[in-house]
Amino acid sequence: MKVILLRDVPNVGKAGTIQSVSDGFARNYLIPQRLAEPATPDRVAVAQARLAAQRRRIERAEQALRDLAQRLEGFRVVIPACVGESGRLYGSITGRDIAERLSQLVGHEIDRRAVELEEPIRSLGEHRVPIHLVGSLRPTVIVEVVPEEGGRAGENE
Repeated sequence: MKVILLRDVPNVGKAGTIQSVSDGFARNYLIPQRLAEPATPDRVAVAQARLAAQRRRIERAEQALRDLAQRLEGFRVVIPACVGESGRLYGSITGRDIAERLSQLVGHEIDRRAVELEEPIRSLGEHRVPIHLVGSLRPTVIVEVVPEEGGRAGENE
C-alpha cells in the first residue's frame, strides 16, 4: 500500500514523502496513529507540490548561506576551559558553547542545534565539528579546547 507520511517515521521515511509499506502496517499502525494517510491521486498531487516548494525554500536558503559556509569551513574556534590537575576538564564543551563562540567570532547567529556533536567535548585539544546550516551545507570547524589562563579551577587569584 502506498501512503503519504505526515510525520517522520524511523526506518520508513521523512514527513511528506510517499512510501510503499505493507497493508497491515499502514492500516493497523501508521494511519490510526496519524503518521500517514492513504496515497490517493489528489493527496499525492498535494504532497508533491509541498515537497517541491520545500526544495525551493532549501535551495534559496543554501544560496543565501553559501558564503557563510565558505567562511566557516576550517574556521578555528578557541574555547578556554577549566582543567584539573590530571588534565581533565571540569564540565564539558557543548553545542551551545560552540554556537555562542562562533556567533561572536563570525558575526552571524549560529543556532545551537546546528552544531552536530555526538557527545559533549570532555578533553583538551583539537576537535573537528560539523555545523549543519541548511540542506547540504555542512562546513566543518576546528574547536580547540585550551586550559583557562590563571591556572587550575578553584584557585584564588
